[in-house]
Amino acid sequence: MPSATLQPGSRIDGFTIVEVAHRGGMAKLFSVSHPDYDFPLLMKVPAVGGGADPATIVGFEMEQMILPRLSGSHVPRFVASGDFDQQPYIVFERLPGQSLYHRLEMLPLGQAEVADLGARIATALADLHRQDVVHLDIKPSNVMFRETGEAVLVDYGLARHLHLPDLMDEEFRLPYGTAPYMAPEQILGVRSDCRSDIFALGVLMYFFATGTRPFGDPQGMKGLKKRLWRDPAPPRALRPEISKPLQEVILRCLEVNPARRYPAAAQLAMDLKDLSKVALTARAEKIRRDGLAEALKRRFNPDPIELLKEKTAREAQGKAPIVMAAIDLTDSSVDLAEELRLTLQRILDNTPNARIACFNVLKINRIALDKEVDETGTNLHVARLVQLKHWAEPLRSPESTITHHVIEAVSPADAILEFARQNLVDHIVMGARAHSTIRTLLGSVSGAVATHAPCTVTVVRRRSKRGG
Repeated sequence: MPSATLQPGSRIDGFTIVEVAHRGGMAKLFSVSHPDYDFPLLMKVPAVGGGADPATIVGFEMEQMILPRLSGSHVPRFVASGDFDQQPYIVFERLPGQSLYHRLEMLPLGQAEVADLGARIATALADLHRQDVVHLDIKPSNVMFRETGEAVLVDYGLARHLHLPDLMDEEFRLPYGTAPYMAPEQILGVRSDCRSDIFALGVLMYFFATGTRPFGDPQGMKGLKKRLWRDPAPPRALRPEISKPLQEVILRCLEVNPARRYPAAAQLAMDLKDLSKVALTARAEKIRRDGLAEALKRRFNPDPIELLKEKTAREAQGKAPIVMAAIDLTDSSVDLAEELRLTLQRILDNTPNARIACFNVLKINRIALDKEVDETGTNLHVARLVQLKHWAEPLRSPESTITHHVIEAVSPADAILEFARQNLVDHIVMGARAHSTIRTLLGSVSGAVATHAPCTVTVVRRRSKRGG
């Protein structure tokens, strides 16, 4: 059945066309129903008539290969697909609401909303990259949200699955993408670096925070390549009320060299969830674009673009983990503290792109009113934060790779687990207390964390002292 004849009431492989949901230049979306599925469905049908762009057909083939291999709340649920020899289509769940494209008329947005949107999209990217897929077309129209708040990334026609043939790269020489959001390496033909999606998200956040696209909307290769050497106006030059931490985050995402961006989307999400923890650099202080002389220097003597050497996005993420160091500051054991620091230092030495989140729980009572200050009148939360920073001082690492977090909670184990889940932690390192009656009766925090953690847990014990 040719796509031109599809109309309400038409049936394809058991799916019934209900109505046209969207007409685009590359495909039509139909609302469809099927007796075997009790949730809303969309059918995507490519435009394959006379004069169709070959890239449309190849991109649809890519989406047919990639979407069935994806899972989780950050992608639309795949249902079925049809071949080109009869009727090409893809059926997937219909998400509620509208894409971010419909927010463009409301720009610029407030800083808190931009950071929240960015964090949710970065979390979705982290999940996608763990499945070895680079989206390569992050833009407002390709971002939707579930009723529960999770960002959902749609449209995989330009995506690259690192375990599948890359038909777009094999069949076309020119780069494909949406001009305002394309990363420099993508413009140069590289389609395998997950940090390209981080660049695109940086463009989106810049646009939503300022109301202006950082690189305009160039239509030719000359205009596209200009972003390799010409920096955008700093966000705070356009909207002074934007904070330095948010500008730091956005401009780090927009670095020309991928090696200077966030090494992993999970680390970006972590910064956006708490801008107060962002380490500021010269990026945060910029109030104007670089001078013409500096820009021309970059144009004719460009820095080399450092690409990932790893074969998969998962391997790359493994070299940029978020490591949570759960520190019990009430344990006075010098030996255990030193063992914990040695373990963390080994991680930093072996994985320079690791992010260390030093974490401590300020335990509060369930019923009784807790004191907010100590005997000297110092705020307990502030005092604990200072103590945690002192604990981490011996670690040899750039300041931007270590953050400090004090959480007030009734249950230390629950607080550790919640932080790990919310921040996509890859590895928890924590100490084990010495044997005690209370620990034996009630169970240890480390035991509870090791049992329920969503990631690897290393429990460090103090070294036993041998006799002479």
